[in-house]
Amino acid sequence: MTRLPISSSEDRTSQAFSALHPDVQRWVYDNGWETLREIQERAVAPILSGNQDVILAAPTASGKTEAAFLPICSTIANSRQPSIETLYVSPLKALINDQFTRLDGLCERLGLEVCRWHGDASEPLKRKLLSKPAGILLITPESLEAMFVLRGPAIPKLFLHLRYIVIDELHSFIGNERGRQLQSQLHRLDLALRRKVPRIALSATLGDMQKAADFLRPRNGRDVVIVQSKDSGQAIRLQVRGYLKSRPPLEPKEPLEQQESGDERAIAEHLLSVLRGSNNLIFCNARRSVELFGDLLRRLCQEQNVPNEFFPHHGNLSKELREDLEKRLKAGNLPVTAVATTTLELGIDIGAVKSIAQIGPPFSVSSMRQRLGRSGRRGEPAILRCYIQEPEIDKNTPLLDTLRLGLFQTAAMVNLLIRKWYEPPSDRALHLSTLIQQILSLIAQHGGVRAKEIHSALCASGPFAGINDVMCAELLRSLAQHDLIAQSHDSTLGLGLNGERLVNHYDFYTAFKTPEEYRLSDGSKDLGTLPLEQSVTPKQFLIFSGRRWEVLSVDDSKKLILVRQAGAGRVPMFGGTPGRIHGEIRSEMLALYMSDDIPTFLDPVAVGLLKEGRENLHRLGLHHSRTVGDGGNTLLFLWSDDLVVNTVAVLLALKNIQTYVSAGVVTLHNISPYGAEEALRSLKEDRSMDAATLAKCVSNKILEKHDHYLSDELLEREFASRALDLEAAYSALSHQL
Repeated sequence: MTRLPISSSEDRTSQAFSALHPDVQRWVYDNGWETLREIQERAVAPILSGNQDVILAAPTASGKTEAAFLPICSTIANSRQPSIETLYVSPLKALINDQFTRLDGLCERLGLEVCRWHGDASEPLKRKLLSKPAGILLITPESLEAMFVLRGPAIPKLFLHLRYIVIDELHSFIGNERGRQLQSQLHRLDLALRRKVPRIALSATLGDMQKAADFLRPRNGRDVVIVQSKDSGQAIRLQVRGYLKSRPPLEPKEPLEQQESGDERAIAEHLLSVLRGSNNLIFCNARRSVELFGDLLRRLCQEQNVPNEFFPHHGNLSKELREDLEKRLKAGNLPVTAVATTTLELGIDIGAVKSIAQIGPPFSVSSMRQRLGRSGRRGEPAILRCYIQEPEIDKNTPLLDTLRLGLFQTAAMVNLLIRKWYEPPSDRALHLSTLIQQILSLIAQHGGVRAKEIHSALCASGPFAGINDVMCAELLRSLAQHDLIAQSHDSTLGLGLNGERLVNHYDFYTAFKTPEEYRLSDGSKDLGTLPLEQSVTPKQFLIFSGRRWEVLSVDDSKKLILVRQAGAGRVPMFGGTPGRIHGEIRSEMLALYMSDDIPTFLDPVAVGLLKEGRENLHRLGLHHSRTVGDGGNTLLFLWSDDLVVNTVAVLLALKNIQTYVSAGVVTLHNISPYGAEEALRSLKEDRSMDAATLAKCVSNKILEKHDHYLSDELLEREFASRALDLEAAYSALSHQL
C-alpha cells in the first residue's frame, strides 16, 4: 500500500490541473471553480498513469467523484476506443442516477457516452450500448451479474478496451456477500480481458486503509495507492438528548390506531420545533421507526395548522416517492426534512442540509460519520442531535434496563467519533453462498466449465482464497446432489435442471436474501412494497409512506395490496436485523461507566440517566465483576463485540447452559453467579474445541441465500467463519476487570 504525501503547494495544484484535457479544464472554469480541491489535485497523477489501483478517501462532499472522473475523462478524451472504457459500480440505483446527472455535463462537453444500466434504466439506451459499446457504463453488481449470465460471450468485446473500474462507497461492500460478489465479478473481468484493469475506489469512512486496499485488490493490496484527504477541520455541534419511555394509552382513540408513547411525542415535538423551516435528515434504525415518526410529525403539523415538511424515505417506498423527496431536498427552495433509514446515508447528492438527527443508538461510528457528513456543507458547523429513549425504573424493571445501555452506547460512539476512530473493515467469512452463485454464473457465462477451471478462476487466483481444492470439490459434489450442476461425458460441468431454474430467475442476480414482498397501491399509483413479515387482511389499517391507510383487498396471485386513505393505522412489521457492535465501542462504554467525567454533549435528562447507569453498575458490583445474579439467572458482561459474545454463548451451550444474548450481555438461565464463574473458568482452561466442531452445537446455521445447498460439514465451516471467533472469545474469558 502506497500513501501519497499530503501537499497543498500552488505548484502541485497547477501541475495537476495542467495535466487534464483542455476540455476538462474548460469545464472546471465554466463551473466557477477557483482551484481543485485537495483530493482532486492529488488524484490526478496516479489515475492518469493508467496502471495503478487507487483508493480516494475523503469526507462526504469533498469532491471524490470529480477527483476520479476528471482524470478518467481526460484519459478517455485523449484517445477514444471502441468499447466500454470506464465501468462505474455503485451499491445503489439512486446513486447511479445521481452520478449520471453529475457526469452528464462534463461528458457532454467531451462527447463521451454515459449509460445507466439497472432495472429502471432505458431499454433503447441499453440496446444502443450493446450494439456500439463506448464511453462510461454505470451499473450495480446485480445488473453486472445479469450481464455475465445473459451476455457472457459478449463480455470480452463489450469491455475490450476497458481502462478503469470505479467502485463507489467501497466501505459498503467490505465484509458482506455483495462485496465478495463484486470482487469475483472484477476478477472475472480481468480473466476475460487477460489483463488487470486499474480499480479506483471511493469512500468517506474507512477505518483501516490496508484492509481496504487488500479488499480492492486481493493478494496485492500493498500495491494500491492511497490518496487520503486531510480532515476537513469542519466544526461539529453535538447533543445527546435523553427521554424516559412512557407507555401509550391502554385504550386507543380509534380501533387499530397507532398510539405514540409520551417520549415518542416529546421527541417529535422537539424535532418539529428545531427543524421546521429548514432542510434536514432524521435517521432511524428501522423502517418501522421511520414510518412511526413520519406519521407522527405529519400529524403534529396538522395539529399546529402548518404545512407538513416531514416525509419518510426507505427502501420499501416506491422509486417515484423517494426520487421526489430527493429532488425537493436538492432544490432547497422549500423547507423539507427526510425521515430515513440508511437510504440517504450514502453519497446521493441531496444538496446541503442544516442538521442531522439520530433516533435511537446508532450501530456504528462509521455510519455516524457518514450521516454527519451530510450536514454543514456551506462552511457552517455540522449539527448532530441524538435522541435516546430509556425506560422508567420501578420494581419490575429488568436489571439490564437500569444500566441505561442505549445511552452509554451512544455516548461511547460520540466519544470515538470525536477521536476520529472508525470501525476497521472486516471480512472473515468464507462466503460459500456467494461462491455457489459465482460457480453457476461462471458456467452460464461460458456454457460449461471444468472443475479445475472453477477452482482456478474463483479460488486459487480469485477472491475465494480460503477455499482449497478439496473444499471446492466437496462443494461441487453438494451442488450436483441438488441438481444445480451436472457433469457431461468429457468432464465439463453444466447447469442441472434446478440450476437452470435458479439462474433463469431474476432473483439469482442478487447475492443476498430478498424477502417476499407485495406491492401497495391506492389505485392511482404505487406506494411501494411491503415484506410479508405478518399477515395482511382486508379492513386492516396500516401506516405507510407517513400516511394512514385501510386495506381494501389482497391479491395473492398479483402480490398486490389495494389501500385507501384512512384516519387510523398501525406501523407494519418490516423485519431486518441490527448491525454488529464493535468491541472498541463496548470498551469505551465500560470506560464511561468507570469514569466520573460528564460528557459536555449530554442534555440534563441524559446526564441524569448517565448518573443512574453508573450508580446501578456499582450497586450491582459490575465495576469489579463480570457476572451478576438476576433472579434465578446470571448476567455475563464481557464488554466485547457481538461476535465474541455470541461465541461465548455457544461455548456455554456445550455445558448444557441455556443462554440468551441481548445488547452484548449473555443471560445464563437457571444458574447462579458462582456456577457461571465455574463454567467460565472451565471454558477458559479447555481450549481443545475448534470452531467447526463448535458450530455443530448451533441448530440454525443457515444465514445466507444459498446456504441450504451446502453439505453439513461445509455449512459448519461457513457458520464458524462467519459467526464464531474462538480465539477472541478465549481472550475475553481470560480478561478480569
